[in-house]
Amino acid sequence: MIKISQIKVSLDKICQKAPAELVKKGIIGEEEKQLVRRAAAKQLHIREEEIKEFQILRRSMDARKKHQMQYIYQVAFQIPHEEKVLRRYGKNDAVIWKGFGNGAAKESEKEAVNAASVSDIGQRKRPVIVGMGPAGLFAALELAEHGVAPLVLERGCEVEKRRKKVSRFWDTGELDENCNVQFGEGGAGTFSDGKLNTLVKDPTGRGRRVMETFVRFGAPEEILYLQKPHIGTDLLGQVVRNIREHIRELGGEVLFETQFLRAVWQEDTLEEIVYLRNGREEHLECDALILATGHSARDTLKTLYNSGILMEAKPFAVGVRVEHPQEMIGRNQYGDLYEKLPTADYKLTYNTGEKRGVYSFCMCPGGYIVNASSEKGRLAVNGMSNHARDGRNANSAIVVTVDPSDFGGRDPLAGIAFQRKWEEAAYKAGQGKIPVQLFGDFCAGRKSTGLGQVIPSIKGQYALANVREVIPGFVGDAIEEGFGAFDRRIHGFAREDAVLAGIESRTSSPVRICRDESLQANIRGIYPCGEGAGYAGGITSAAMDGIRVAESLIK
Repeated sequence: MIKISQIKVSLDKICQKAPAELVKKGIIGEEEKQLVRRAAAKQLHIREEEIKEFQILRRSMDARKKHQMQYIYQVAFQIPHEEKVLRRYGKNDAVIWKGFGNGAAKESEKEAVNAASVSDIGQRKRPVIVGMGPAGLFAALELAEHGVAPLVLERGCEVEKRRKKVSRFWDTGELDENCNVQFGEGGAGTFSDGKLNTLVKDPTGRGRRVMETFVRFGAPEEILYLQKPHIGTDLLGQVVRNIREHIRELGGEVLFETQFLRAVWQEDTLEEIVYLRNGREEHLECDALILATGHSARDTLKTLYNSGILMEAKPFAVGVRVEHPQEMIGRNQYGDLYEKLPTADYKLTYNTGEKRGVYSFCMCPGGYIVNASSEKGRLAVNGMSNHARDGRNANSAIVVTVDPSDFGGRDPLAGIAFQRKWEEAAYKAGQGKIPVQLFGDFCAGRKSTGLGQVIPSIKGQYALANVREVIPGFVGDAIEEGFGAFDRRIHGFAREDAVLAGIESRTSSPVRICRDESLQANIRGIYPCGEGAGYAGGITSAAMDGIRVAESLIK
């Protein structure tokens, strides 16, 4: 089996040959697969019929030249005389190579699996996982599939009940502080676009395992080859539910509406945990605790810090959400083909004159801005899309990097205080509703009094306000400067009636819980994990970290 990259096929040719409904959905059908197969044979100077076991591993788009856009593929297949073809290309690894990835990486993955199969779990107490976001979910699945039945504690509700509570909050403003867009089965990712792209390198193949696991439990198969895969809010909940039920079938236990309170240790070694269930404190002996709390479990982080768990402040980003018509984004990105292709997205970065990074984050094509608050009297926003991404607007966070020097304090929790300060300002500006403002008014520093042609697509109540007042001054200045640069990339990005909403403050955790090479904290038996612990930034990387921590615990 060999792999080859940089196989190119023009989008015009694909649109001519492949069914329009598949092209629009981004699904590779037999017609497109045949075009790619033919291009691969031509590139290798072999006959097409020699190619066996043909697979498309990855597809990305090159839209730099609107008049000749193309898809670029990475494929794998078998052919006779493989060694002869390999010699022809020498050591040009950018073009062709044998096997699936780095051999050493595959061996390390095998070592992890073998270690799991021979580990003496019978001598240990049942491992406990706090949090059932991507990190906790995949840690629990990894443990359960290796014969280790974990106990998972989730302060929020199962996804079915959680959806009802979140919908009620968006309709009425009645917030459940334990079950909302941040807390509950699936974590914050359940109410997002379900984006699975990550910048984390994957030498061990854990990222691929995450994708294959999602497909195994109901996600669309195209996430295995898309450059920017996503599942969608409407589908992700069922996938998460299927994984949960499988964990239970394997002997794992999941307790919802159960809040972790504290850990108890002696001589720097974990002995028990305490949690709250049905209004009662319960104690459980424990020598392995995976902390996968998510980035919004502020009370838990405070308790851990006050009890002696080592942690440090870390940089993150804050800003606003912006909405534009999806048609405008599509025309800018794809030209005349925009109606035939999958819903267009974008990724934008810029460094200001003051050396602040400004960038788009969690871009949601055809999506919605959502009220993602988790604390009363404070307000934060996020973005989400359904699988079809068929909403009228595109939205994205436009955020500015902040670091501990901006927080106004030196202790590790100063970033949380920073977030809360500006979330309180957002709540006040909108009187409990999402504050929104036109970009032209944002630049002028005045409250908006009406909307333009861009009609907000927002889940939750919103009110016209001065969004500039709900973010730090230097963040507002950087965003305004960044919009000017982005408008040169996407014409109309800085249009005066673009809708801004604030505050986007939960881009990542402002805290990192320190861990050593064994992935344990300064207390033996405690394993900080995922985005809340400061070791991930999104669904895929959090799930990968969950698998990694589970492997370490098993060994």
